[in-house]
Amino acid sequence: MRRNRGADTAVAEPDSDALFAEIDSLAAANRERRDPDLERRILQLRHEAGALLAGADDSAARFPEPASEQLREGVDGQLPEYAAAELTPELLRAGLLRDGSVLVRGLLDRDEAIAFAAEIERAVRSREAFEAGDEPEPGYYEEFGDGLGYERAWVGVGGLWAADSPKLMFDMLDAFERSGLRRVIHGYLGEVPALSVQKCTMRKVDPDSGSGWHQDGAFLGQVRALNVWLSLSRCGDLAPGLDVIPRRLDEIVATGTEGAAFDWSVAPDVVERVAAEAGVRPVRPIFEPGDVLLFDEMNLHATAADPSMPNPRYAIESWFFGLSGFPAEYVPLAY
Repeated sequence: MRRNRGADTAVAEPDSDALFAEIDSLAAANRERRDPDLERRILQLRHEAGALLAGADDSAARFPEPASEQLREGVDGQLPEYAAAELTPELLRAGLLRDGSVLVRGLLDRDEAIAFAAEIERAVRSREAFEAGDEPEPGYYEEFGDGLGYERAWVGVGGLWAADSPKLMFDMLDAFERSGLRRVIHGYLGEVPALSVQKCTMRKVDPDSGSGWHQDGAFLGQVRALNVWLSLSRCGDLAPGLDVIPRRLDEIVATGTEGAAFDWSVAPDVVERVAAEAGVRPVRPIFEPGDVLLFDEMNLHATAADPSMPNPRYAIESWFFGLSGFPAEYVPLAY
């Protein structure tokens, strides 16, 4: 038997092919007729598959060869922009190695993205009902796993783990598949990927929020990772967005120096020095609903918030890891 942290049941020697076949079958049925019970079962099966495959030897896993010839230059120091139809694992690899991130316009239909933001608001209200001792709306907020309360508290008042909303988790992964992103994620990581429960979050970020400059690799360690940062509202000017260094960094820069907001964050003067050495300056893209920024654990970025902004930002931040190197401290959901 095998049990991964956060699991509700022990799994007795399951077969990963059978688990994925059941996921596909249940997902097809759920598309025909939405059913909270099916969505709960799919979520649990993803965890069982992730727990089975996490840490498995996959010496054949490779990043794709970068298609550097497909890259274009950004305008006025900004990140280059790509259409959803242009995105391939090879282009993604090339963009991350040169620019540190890849900005894709219109990965999701604008109206679908806006509707998803409304669903996040609905899920947040369901969480508030749960915390008040009332019955939340079925499927919108149901805390996943055991023993995760301390980590869940770090999500903040304006967001929630995707795993705590079986409905929204299904909607998200289904949208990724329809957009072609699932194929790109698999092709980029070169193996079966998994979400981390703790690092897949439905975000509602107010203008007075913020975080220090950071690289996720400072606390993730040696991983094969990809972050899908999907905007569900216009942000960067009217709502908090992201500040990004538009260049690949090959090392983790110093954290916790004088002027840093947190011991894990990078001080502004260090950010300026690193950017100058790379020959770039920080950029703040303007995102429309449905745009996505893809980056890995080496990207240096920060929440771009200003109290004068009139709106909150809705977004999804989902970290995918190759299962052969999945971080032991996180809970996996295979995709």
